[in-house]
Amino acid sequence: MAINKQELTKLYYQIGEVAALFGLSTSTLRYWESEFSNIKPKKNRRGERSYQKKDITEVDRVYTLVKERGFTIEGAKKELATAAGQSGQDEKAAVIKKLKEIRKRMSNLLDSLSE
Repeated sequence: MAINKQELTKLYYQIGEVAALFGLSTSTLRYWESEFSNIKPKKNRRGERSYQKKDITEVDRVYTLVKERGFTIEGAKKELATAAGQSGQDEKAAVIKKLKEIRKRMSNLLDSLSE
């Protein structure tokens, strides 16, 4: 479905509004919330859910996997975990590259000071 973040103008959305965005029932959203740890809307004292843009993005990811690509709930969980692992590895590789650059600069600086 790919929700356009620019269409989302409010800070918080109620569960009914999010369900309407995706054409889902509110019970489906509550079920996904219990199954997917990445969907965590804020709840007030009365238990009413408030979805922020980041929550809606996560619902969109799950919606794409389950409703559009035909994944089962377990398959979608595995896919999301794999994607999270890959992005974590990409971030780790970028940090290592940056640290190596810093080490090289420090070594060059130390060499220039010892001359």
